[in-house]
Amino acid sequence: MSYQALYRVWRPQRFDDMVGQQVVTRTLKNAIITHQISHAYLFAGPRGTGKTSAAKIFAKAVNCHHSEDGEPCNKCETCKAITKGQLNDVIEIDAASNNGVEEIRDIRDKAKYAPTQADYKVYIIDEVHMLSTGAFNALLKTLEEPPANVIFILATTEPHKIPLTIISRVQRFDFRRISATDSFERMKYILDQKKVEYDEKALWVIANAAEGGMRDALSILDQVLSFSDNQVKLDDALLVTGSVTKQLLKKYFLEVCKNQSAAALETMKEILGEGKDGQRFIEDLISFIRDILLYQESPDLIKVESTGLKDEDFAELSKAASSTTLYRMIDDLNNIQMEMRFTTHPDVYLEVLTVKLSQPSVETPAAASKQLEHPENSAKEQAEVNSLQAQVKALQQTVKELTQKGITVKQGTTPNTTTQRVKEKPRVKAGKNRVNLHQVYPVLGSATRQDLDKIRDLWGDMLNMLSVPQRSLLHVSQPVAASPDGIIVAFDYAFLFQQATDDDALIKAMEDGLQRLSGDERKVVFVPKDQWPRIRKEYIQSHNLGKGASQPKQVPNAAQQPESENAAAPVQEEAPNEQAPEQTPQEETSDQKDLVKTAQELFGSDIVKVENN
Repeated sequence: MSYQALYRVWRPQRFDDMVGQQVVTRTLKNAIITHQISHAYLFAGPRGTGKTSAAKIFAKAVNCHHSEDGEPCNKCETCKAITKGQLNDVIEIDAASNNGVEEIRDIRDKAKYAPTQADYKVYIIDEVHMLSTGAFNALLKTLEEPPANVIFILATTEPHKIPLTIISRVQRFDFRRISATDSFERMKYILDQKKVEYDEKALWVIANAAEGGMRDALSILDQVLSFSDNQVKLDDALLVTGSVTKQLLKKYFLEVCKNQSAAALETMKEILGEGKDGQRFIEDLISFIRDILLYQESPDLIKVESTGLKDEDFAELSKAASSTTLYRMIDDLNNIQMEMRFTTHPDVYLEVLTVKLSQPSVETPAAASKQLEHPENSAKEQAEVNSLQAQVKALQQTVKELTQKGITVKQGTTPNTTTQRVKEKPRVKAGKNRVNLHQVYPVLGSATRQDLDKIRDLWGDMLNMLSVPQRSLLHVSQPVAASPDGIIVAFDYAFLFQQATDDDALIKAMEDGLQRLSGDERKVVFVPKDQWPRIRKEYIQSHNLGKGASQPKQVPNAAQQPESENAAAPVQEEAPNEQAPEQTPQEETSDQKDLVKTAQELFGSDIVKVENN
């Protein structure tokens, strides 16, 4: 007979031979022992986890007359015929190629007839989620009124595609991914039985590359045996799987943590030069950083020998970067992994990623390790920061007092020498992209930095509640002001601002999302980013002048200010012979400082930028 693949030769023939599915096998064995056999089962789980194998073992067990403890004997004629696929009463159907109504109707008609050779007629329908809607409806009638001595076993990798009316009429068993340890032990057992030499590190590489599928692990093992002339070596396993050696990953990681971009780029090129796949490199690096995170939390959380490293290596790696830095690295790796799926030049993305990871962050790995090694320096630096903060507060108080003392108004100047500090308000761009100030000013009237910080914290969660097109539209926007009952969002591009303004569904979805997250109702208002500074300046000037400046300026109707003693006073028209007050440079500087202070209180000092013209 011709050569057979390992996964076919070593397919489980008993429930006890199955790897990593103890809950499923125990339940099925007890059902057979107690004769509580259902008419329909659903086996759901990832590929290569034993769904079809379990179905065939179950078919043998229910029809075997010499069954012990729910296990088939595999010696009687019935068991042998089922193993070879020669028993007419056990029918295996591929739903991917037989997914029509006529095929299921044929099954329904034949199911009415009693089995001819066995006690039960068993239908194993693989990839059942591929059936059409009509086929499911045809199958539903049979499941509602099942014939005697007929068992249906449905196997699928995508149970969410199966109608609920089908799922509610079957017993569902979820097959879980097989752990790397179980895969390692199974491959070790097979190689011992075949008397093949192997390197345990190579088996760990194969087990991790299989990603929870026993069939995938045996297929990779078959490739390695063919590649290395019936031996299993570490280098051969790395070549076949495309995995990266742990020593190269360690070297790359340490160079990134030390901000050595050039050295990290050379290591990355060395990895790719060996024929490693870019996607595989990213996956290995994520798994590598994950192991370091677990080791930092508790060394007992990982099995060191399964990683190909030693305790000394993990001790060195865990000190090279803080957990915050590791979280940032994993986020960057996940983002690059998504982008690399749609490119034909993955090496470009990997080079950019390497440079980005090597750049110092808010808390660089080097700084983190330095703080761990020299805590006294960290305390000294913190004391200096506190001292500087105290000096800044004292200077701010001094400036405030000097500003208050410098406010004076001179009388007696003629109209010809009158200088008006307040210039005409810049008009918001009219036309298609015109901003509705009647909605903007009420939000600014009660805006606070605390509300803005709160909205920014909720911004990401709110975006996740929107549809994909809506998230794409808001990708180039950000909240710039917020109050207890409103939020202003600025768009980088005018045409996107107009598109968002016209989208009532988007506005309602944002308002509903913010209400669910914060518990408060807020009106969402959009503005173009290039017009936002002028709108903000206009409002601040109106706000300040309305409080008692020398030349009161009327506030737009949309921004009604609270009534006060100064605001209630009517604006007097100047008589022809009266002299208008003229501001001194000291007064003008004072007013400008008031404007800056008000802006910083409304929007935050980190947002407001002061420029000296």
